[in-house]
Amino acid sequence: QVQLVESGGGLVQAGGSLRLSCAASGRTFSNYGMGWFRMAPGKEREVVATISGGGKSTYYANSVKGRFTISRDNARKMVYLQMSSLKSEDTAIYYCAAASTGWGTKTYEYSYWGQGTQVTVSS
Repeated sequence: QVQLVESGGGLVQAGGSLRLSCAASGRTFSNYGMGWFRMAPGKEREVVATISGGGKSTYYANSVKGRFTISRDNARKMVYLQMSSLKSEDTAIYYCAAASTGWGTKTYEYSYWGQGTQVTVSS
């Protein structure tokens, strides 16, 4: 069982930066692939970035590649999403998720989800 709590969301101007954090509880955190997903108003939840258990492999959606960086600290059971050059289209609720197998890009691959944190980018 894994519990996830996101933090770090807020209101930021276009072009600005934010860092989201996800605190995990439970054992063997390093066994879980982790992902950040987001859901904008009127849209389906979509993958933003994912990272393997050891942290050596990552995936980024094309829309955030070069602007966002996912990382993890297994000793502290934390996952981060550093977001830079934010755009109005990045406005969404951001969710942290854990996968017991792999580190895929589909929501159904993730068994555990946080409650989400709101990110609003003003233009």
